[in-house]
Amino acid sequence: MTDTDLLALATSLAARAGEAILAVRARGFATTNKADNSPVTEADYAAERIIAAGLRQAAPNIPVVAEEEIAAGRVPEAADCFWLVDPIDGTREFAAGRDDFAVCIGLVRHGVPVLGAVGQPATGAIFGGLVGAGAWRRDASGQHAISARARPQAGIEVVASRHYANDTTLAAYLAGFNIAAVKNMGSALKFTLLAQGQADLYPRFGRTMEWDTAAAQAVLEAAGGAVLNFETMQPLRYGKPGWENPHFVCHGKDW
Repeated sequence: MTDTDLLALATSLAARAGEAILAVRARGFATTNKADNSPVTEADYAAERIIAAGLRQAAPNIPVVAEEEIAAGRVPEAADCFWLVDPIDGTREFAAGRDDFAVCIGLVRHGVPVLGAVGQPATGAIFGGLVGAGAWRRDASGQHAISARARPQAGIEVVASRHYANDTTLAAYLAGFNIAAVKNMGSALKFTLLAQGQADLYPRFGRTMEWDTAAAQAVLEAAGGAVLNFETMQPLRYGKPGWENPHFVCHGKDW
């Protein structure tokens, strides 16, 4: 399969997983906590089963690293190429009845995210990106190319995590910028605002895992933006021990 084929596969599975998530939401569900105290629902498991099975059937030689499987102890062997799957990024938002949750399917090759699909089930939109070839948004109106924007001279628009809105590290970092507006929201959808040219900066100083960011990083980088390790200011890489990310910063183009 070509990378274009693999992106089409990820996009199709993100759409199917989104339908399953909305079906669970429509009939109601309970929320429980995993060992790390993060929330999980029936919808997380249902969506992950769809995605993992579909990836393994279509591309059996590419290992799948999926959030809920990892939590259950199903850890694949290390590989140069692997999928990273978050069936619901923003489970807290989903459980609270908000719409800013996402389905994330990204492909990593030699530590670098090369393509990704980020679905927003609540609106039916799906964002896709193939690094080096471009990014797009698909919704009821069709599929349209998207692009990150250059840094506005009049002041930047910042997106930040809803659950870290009062973080002192974030406040200190943002003090160095001319800021026009700040929007707090959940999930990898923050990356997609930058990829669409609707925001300029997303700093993240809280804990994240690789499956939270790989797909969205591919979309943003394909759109001309960047996702950088905060300490090194080099592109965020994957396949790290424990799958945990360092602090990072995302921005649009021409910084």
